[in-house]
Amino acid sequence: MEVLTTILILLTAVVASSIIARAWPAAPPLPLIQIALGALIAQSLDLRISLEPDSFLLLFVAPLLFLDGWRIPREGLFRDKWTIIALAIGLVVVTVVGAGFFIHWLIPAMPLAVAFALAAVLSPTDAVALSAITARTPVPKRLMHILEGESLLNDASGLVCLQFAIAAAITGTFSVVDASTSFIWLATGGIGIGVVGTVLANAAKDGISKHFGEETGTQILISLLIPFGVYIAADHLKASGILAAVAAGMMMGYEERSGRAQAITRIRRAAVWDAIQFAGNGTIFVLLGQQLPGIVRGAEQAIVQSGREHELWLLAYIVAISCALATVRSLWVWATLDLFLFRRSRSKSDMQTPVRHLVAVASLAGVRGALTLSGVMTLPLILNDGSPFPTRDLAIILAAGTIIVSMITASVGLPRLMKGVRLPLDTAQHQEEEAARLASAHAAIRTLKQVIQDTENQSPDASHYIEAAAQIASHYRQRIKTREGLAQDLYLAQRIDAIELELRILALHAERNELYRLARSGQLVDEIAGPLIREIDLQESRFLARKLHHRLSLT
Repeated sequence: MEVLTTILILLTAVVASSIIARAWPAAPPLPLIQIALGALIAQSLDLRISLEPDSFLLLFVAPLLFLDGWRIPREGLFRDKWTIIALAIGLVVVTVVGAGFFIHWLIPAMPLAVAFALAAVLSPTDAVALSAITARTPVPKRLMHILEGESLLNDASGLVCLQFAIAAAITGTFSVVDASTSFIWLATGGIGIGVVGTVLANAAKDGISKHFGEETGTQILISLLIPFGVYIAADHLKASGILAAVAAGMMMGYEERSGRAQAITRIRRAAVWDAIQFAGNGTIFVLLGQQLPGIVRGAEQAIVQSGREHELWLLAYIVAISCALATVRSLWVWATLDLFLFRRSRSKSDMQTPVRHLVAVASLAGVRGALTLSGVMTLPLILNDGSPFPTRDLAIILAAGTIIVSMITASVGLPRLMKGVRLPLDTAQHQEEEAARLASAHAAIRTLKQVIQDTENQSPDASHYIEAAAQIASHYRQRIKTREGLAQDLYLAQRIDAIELELRILALHAERNELYRLARSGQLVDEIAGPLIREIDLQESRFLARKLHHRLSLT
């Protein structure tokens, strides 16, 4: 009963944070509200949740990274693969080395191996935290895809560095060969397990659906089980469960493109995963806030371990480490983007957004989150000789403080930095979209013509088929005529699309309100009203999805 009560309290806090964020115009970003609520719950209700790092990664991080991998645009990921690799691997190694030596110099009481371990858990950015903070910030799409790819892939490199830093702290030895071998297995093994597991699960699902029919609930449940299954398998084989979940998500994207699932399955599955994403993201930050009071209470022990006498030194250390991380990231991001992105863009004279803004945005977007806290919690309690692990409490409080500082700076800095920056319309992408809409409309007309030919002399309802097909084809011809007329003015086409969507949604609202009125007055029975209203709801969800796509395409 206590576990159920705790879960309900956490979910209630997530709901409350969403209401606060929407009702308070000047509210801080949602993750910070959730962290504050978590700390308040821990203090007022004396709620103590002790979650093993491995369990936390399995229950919360694996499904959310699976979903991020599922929905991330693969074309952008492969297009900027070298930029992403440079950030996901190169920046992690540079951060561990540079920040590790800096932390040891700043806090001589912290052994060098422990300083490297702390730098290792601080090196990966958090995909969940990044998505939550940038939800309302118009970050350029290509840069956002690079940052998402980085945060999805840098966990393995950070994890390897952490493992070997801990091993060096315990044994006093370090092997570059062992570290390289371990990294290769963590990465390739995790990715391979994620890909193979997802392919097998989808093959079994499709085979069963083909022979016995498709059942929506089963399809959704299978998609829910995949990230947990591949994570457990990878973890059992000492590979990266995080990368297994990400790779599984990307394979689900390819499965989605096959079009084998029914439309109703895709709609309901997306709704389920949207709810999981909202609840999971919120719960992670509430749990993070719930840990803070306990971490702060350990400040006294941490300051003793640092060799100082006042707790303010901890704040100074956190600020100094955050500045060092920001400096290293800024320099590496500038060099990486200049090498792989800016030079090519300048040569094509298509660099619309100022370089300094892109570098600053990419630097501020290096948000640390729950993954960092989970990683630092894996530091062992004792060494091989039975003595306490040196400065463990100090490392935990410094990691927690750096998480908060990175979230605050990103939450406050990104909106201010992007304010006033007009992001150009991606002409090539919109031309591709318009061409796809025209091609799909032509394909629909061809299919209707073929149906008419097939039924013209073979069906007693041939005349009805012809009449219905003519009405549907008229709709598609009008769409083709309109879009071809606006082909040279994409801005006008986008504006007309927005107006059309607004009017269609208003019309659907009127339809639904009238059906509700008829049902309330007894003129329409529930078994008729229900399906009619659900039909309108599905149409509205389609137009709302188009409206969201239209808005995002302008950022």
